[in-house]
Amino acid sequence: MNIKSLLLGSAAALIAVSGARAADAVVVAEPEPAEYVKICDVYGAGYFYIPGTETCLRIGGYVRYDAGVGDIGTFDGAKTTDVQDGSENSTWYKNTRFTLKTWTGQETELGILKTYTETRFNFGVKNLVTAGGDVDSNPAANKAVDLHFAWIQLGGLRVGKDETPYDQFIGYAGNVIQDTIIPYGIKDTNVVSYYFDAGSGFSGVVSLEEGSGANTIDSYVPHVVGGLKYKADWGAVTGVVAYDSNYEEVAGKVRLDVNVTKELSLFVMGGYGTDDNLTDPSNSINAHGRGFYKPWGGNWAVWGGGTYKFNEKTAFNLQASADDDKNYALAANIAYTIVPGFTVTTEVDWDHFGHFDDGTPFGNFTKADKKDSVGGIVRFQRSF
Repeated sequence: MNIKSLLLGSAAALIAVSGARAADAVVVAEPEPAEYVKICDVYGAGYFYIPGTETCLRIGGYVRYDAGVGDIGTFDGAKTTDVQDGSENSTWYKNTRFTLKTWTGQETELGILKTYTETRFNFGVKNLVTAGGDVDSNPAANKAVDLHFAWIQLGGLRVGKDETPYDQFIGYAGNVIQDTIIPYGIKDTNVVSYYFDAGSGFSGVVSLEEGSGANTIDSYVPHVVGGLKYKADWGAVTGVVAYDSNYEEVAGKVRLDVNVTKELSLFVMGGYGTDDNLTDPSNSINAHGRGFYKPWGGNWAVWGGGTYKFNEKTAFNLQASADDDKNYALAANIAYTIVPGFTVTTEVDWDHFGHFDDGTPFGNFTKADKKDSVGGIVRFQRSF
């Protein structure tokens, strides 16, 4: 055996041993079975099972951009201070909102266990009422985060942060952006509510509520709301009544919805409330008989309007409203769905409204101090 053959043989042996050791060192793990998200269609579209649980979850929300112009002050238009000479200017009202929503559902031996949350994030001008009584606005900035909903419901029992059934059970008002120029309720509150379905189209609700802001309960006695509804193919009749425990006052609303045709739906809603104890001059919110469940002026108020659908993409919405204090409002818009989930709404608003005695709007009205205001707003909203 010559030197060349010995070297070649040694090299071959080393390669073989190295290859064997390398093969021994590489361990290929067996693939684990993938756990795919499982669709849950029990509660509607968009739900899926949280892996490893029997709970169904849905995540949604919307992104919205509003641009308003006009002299309705805290509604469509905005005020600002000129940076050069300090004078008061009218300017665009702008607001961008991101809303995140979650729903959960799970079958239990006591009924369906559900939760719902909605959190709102806003950026834009913030209209304020200054000490001198003028409407002003901060520069565009992030606003406080709004926990709008956060409730738990088992069967018919619901507890948590909700909008009072005094508003949401009866159906709010029309399909316009500014549906509260003549206000019909203050929505935010903590609740202990019970919803029941009596069958044959009848349903109802009873709710114990905390109120909010200056209308938060001032003792252990809660505000109380009750409602009844009858719903059929032609429409619905709904009534709600509320007891304000702070001022020992009662207010109620009745609403009629009519589906005239597939394209046209109409509604009318009337409200009435007592105000014997709601005229406390030390509290500007209630200085003209306004409270948590009767925020309109005087004893009565009425709202009416409808929606006409030209086609699957385009709808016309109208709402007119008035109250006992001789305040009037009109709002009309056209909502156009460009593609599914993306809608542009263009609205025009008018009101004949009063002002505070010191000049600030929307409060302690003097009937001689009324003015006409006009404004408009464009809304872009992507819902998902």
